[in-house]
Amino acid sequence: MRTLRIASGLTGSTVARRASMSAGKLSKVENGRTLPTVQDVDLILSAIGVSEAVKDEFLATARAEVTEATAWRLLRRMGPWKHQNTIKAIEATTVSLRLFQGQLIPGLLQTPEYASAVFSLPPALPETTRTRTVAARLERQAALYETGRRFHFLICEHVLHWLVCEPAVMALQLDRLVSLARLPNVRIGIVPRNGRMPDFPMNCFSLHDDRLVITETFHAEYTTRDPKDIETYVDTFGRFSQVALYGDLMRAAVEEIRDVFLRERETH
Repeated sequence: MRTLRIASGLTGSTVARRASMSAGKLSKVENGRTLPTVQDVDLILSAIGVSEAVKDEFLATARAEVTEATAWRLLRRMGPWKHQNTIKAIEATTVSLRLFQGQLIPGLLQTPEYASAVFSLPPALPETTRTRTVAARLERQAALYETGRRFHFLICEHVLHWLVCEPAVMALQLDRLVSLARLPNVRIGIVPRNGRMPDFPMNCFSLHDDRLVITETFHAEYTTRDPKDIETYVDTFGRFSQVALYGDLMRAAVEEIRDVFLRERETH
C-alpha cells in the first residue's frame, strides 16, 4: 500500500486524514508493524483512490490475513500432538485467556482419563498417537500455575452430564473442576441449563487477550485477528458470564452432578 500511495503522489498525512486515522497508524501499516483490519485497508485504498479491481484484490488478501481456517483432517495428518504444541505456544504469549465451551470440558481442565476418552471418539486416534496427544495436552496445563496469568472458563452445564467416558471417570473429572476453581488465577463459571439463555452456544471459542480468537467447528479450526470479530466474541463471552454460576454456587452444581455419577458407579 505504501507503493500505491507514493505512486499516487499523496503524502502520508493526506491519506491518513482522508482515511480517518492517525499518520502514525498509517506508517505502522505501511511498514508492516501493525496488521490492518479489512476496514483499515478499505479506508486507505479509498483515500488513495485506486480502482475497484485493485481494491478488491487487496481486500481479499486482508480478509485471508485476519481469518485463517485449518481443517481437522489436515491437523490429524500432520500429527494432532503438534497442534497441541501450537496451542501451547499461543497460550504462552497470552496473559488473559477466556474460554467458552459448550461441547467438552476445556482441555486445560481435563484429567488424563477424560482426555484419552475424548481422543477415542470418532474418528478415534490410534493408541500411540492418542497417548502422545494426551501427553501434549496435559503439558499445557502447567500454565494454570504460572504467576501473572489469568484464566476464565465458561462451561455449559449440559457438558457436565454428557457421558464421553465411564461414570467413575466423569466423577473424577468433575472433582478436578472443583479443585482447579480454587486456584487464585482461575475462574470457572457454569452456564446453568435451566436459566434464561443470553445467546445460542453455537460453537466453542477461546479469547487470547484482545488480539486473537480461536473457534472450532465440526470440520475446521478458525483463527481471527479482526478487531470487529474479536469484539463480537468479547461481547458474547460477557453475556454468558453474566448468567453463569461461580464460587459456592458453581461448586454445589458440579458436586451435585458428580454425586449422580458416583451413584451410577455403585449400581453397576
